[in-house]
Amino acid sequence: MTASGYSYVFLGPSITSPRGDERATTYSGLLRALVDRGHTALFLERDEPSADGDPAASRRGEVARYASLEELKDRFSGAVRRADLVIVGSRVPEGAAIGAWVTGEAGGRAAFHDLDTPVTVRELATGQHEHITPALVSRYDLYLSSTGGPAIELLERRHGAVRARPLHCGVDPELHFPEPTACVWDLGHLGDYRDDCHGALERLLLRPARLLPRSSFAVAGALYPAGVDLPANVSRLERIPAGAHRGFHGAQRFTLDVTPRDAADVGHSPSARLFEAAACGATVVSDGWPGIDAFFHPGEEILIARSTEDVLRLLCDMPDRARAAVGRRARRRVLAEHTAAHRAEALERYTREVLDAGSRRRGGGGLGGQRGAVLRQRRCSDG
Repeated sequence: MTASGYSYVFLGPSITSPRGDERATTYSGLLRALVDRGHTALFLERDEPSADGDPAASRRGEVARYASLEELKDRFSGAVRRADLVIVGSRVPEGAAIGAWVTGEAGGRAAFHDLDTPVTVRELATGQHEHITPALVSRYDLYLSSTGGPAIELLERRHGAVRARPLHCGVDPELHFPEPTACVWDLGHLGDYRDDCHGALERLLLRPARLLPRSSFAVAGALYPAGVDLPANVSRLERIPAGAHRGFHGAQRFTLDVTPRDAADVGHSPSARLFEAAACGATVVSDGWPGIDAFFHPGEEILIARSTEDVLRLLCDMPDRARAAVGRRARRRVLAEHTAAHRAEALERYTREVLDAGSRRRGGGGLGGQRGAVLRQRRCSDG
């Protein structure tokens, strides 16, 4: 820990690309909040052929790119050794190899930040180890999971995580806020196409659209197959930049949030898109999942619809004043509990916890070798 706070190194997906997917907006907000709270943060992203953003233009801390694992080691070994906490994100290319290097190289502590915990748990069980291996789970000093609830105990007891802690997605209020816009659609959905979400999308948006031909609907996102049957009153929009999300939400009476099957089965997995929509004051309709009431009060701050008939009742019977009040209450809840600043505060607590505890990555006997000497020296110099 430096005089100005903790030093963090993140290895994650691109946050400088204008595509602005959920992982990028989650990390962007978190880094901004950490810097605002007096910490230093270096974010390392893979230099993909499609990466067209400008790292130098980032206001979220220092951002740098690497083209290969070899370049990562050559250029950033020093930063990894000096950091208090090095955090490897899920779904990073060559994630398992990077994790093996980080857990051996880090002079402070190493953490895995899983923004896809239900998928990771399934892949661990089925032998898919591109991003993290069963042995690597226990080498990390800290396992940060975007899924809470029973998954935390599962990660520790079944998969050997030393310290599993919830770190849900958060929202950046500087980017997501109500934007007054003329109402264009009665119900819209923002999210890339997924096979395991399409059944819910059909049941909760496309079928209501067919039954209400005079109402207007919208589906926005990438990867939709050309053969997807959309009714004539459903507008099809491609991926919307992160800065335009609030305008999209503001142009709807209701916003539909659909949960991937893995996340719905495990529960306790709020998405970044859900928090973003609520922060924009949108009236969110969710397909519901176990644990949702820990984040929003159903019926007061979020609306649950499990059938076409549920959606039809909301669209046709709910008064506008009551509908808008749900969105206002959801926004208040997000600002009170679910911003990037709240997640940064939680990460601070976890960092303090893991720095104060002995490392178990090398057999459970505390810190040893160069890594232990470096950290002990840093603690003594910090007083």
